[in-house]
Amino acid sequence: MIWVTQLLNGILLGGYYALLACGLSFMFGVMRIINLAHGDLAILSACLVFLIADATGISPFVALIAVLPVMAIIGWALQRWMLERSLRAGVLVPLLTTFGLAIFIENGLFEYLGADTRSLAPYIGDFAFDSFTIGGDVYVGSLAALIFAVAVLLLGGLRLFLNHTSLGRAIRATAEDADTAELVGINARAVYAIAAAIAVASAGLAGVFLAMRETFSPYSGPMQLIFAFEAVVIGGIGSLSGTLVGGIVLGVAQTFGAEIHPKGFLIAGHVVFLVVLAGRLTLNAIHARGGVQRLFARRS
Repeated sequence: MIWVTQLLNGILLGGYYALLACGLSFMFGVMRIINLAHGDLAILSACLVFLIADATGISPFVALIAVLPVMAIIGWALQRWMLERSLRAGVLVPLLTTFGLAIFIENGLFEYLGADTRSLAPYIGDFAFDSFTIGGDVYVGSLAALIFAVAVLLLGGLRLFLNHTSLGRAIRATAEDADTAELVGINARAVYAIAAAIAVASAGLAGVFLAMRETFSPYSGPMQLIFAFEAVVIGGIGSLSGTLVGGIVLGVAQTFGAEIHPKGFLIAGHVVFLVVLAGRLTLNAIHARGGVQRLFARRS
């Protein structure tokens, strides 16, 4: 029965990774930008909720309602005033821009808050540690189950939004070809800004849940970026449903890795990521080789 519990815990952990990776996948799918500040933006949101909860004593869930619009505005502003300009200079400049942004956020938080670790767990009471049983033998964490449910709702909601709303269809059209979308009356600049707002707000949501389930510091962002990137690559870059699958695979791998060896938590996740990455690169190479061979066959 312990293996069933570990499997379920891994799936629930994967829900957090999927939630964390959602914004990274969404931003790349729409704008072809890999946001290296993604993890640090999540930590920024966690810090904002912590400051509000610590100063006022209100529940972090209530503070989250105020912080998420702020994170959306930050995403909108970043796209309009930073990423949009860097995109004009080529694909490498946005990477350097978001890398610089990550360093700015980390050191800004360190300067203001110091290097101490913090957590929102004390502010949500017993809910941080509560659990319930399934079948009387399998224990499930209440917070982990909530995070997984939120991840499924967010990813499913975004999928419905993209498929069944005019704005969602505009985002899909712009992601496919921004120049052609402009020709049919879609404001690509506005679409990119909205997509960035959604991506950063979802990162902020993940950051707050991270702060509820464990401790964090101003320098916790890079590790969260790694987890998000691994989940996106495993599930398929730009795929929302694949992001959920990738997060679950990563979470299950880490959980069973920790069960096999105390130091296997991170190693198992990295190994699965590298295996999937190698497989994808191999398939792409085979596909490209087949395309070249077909081209020469037609010419001959």
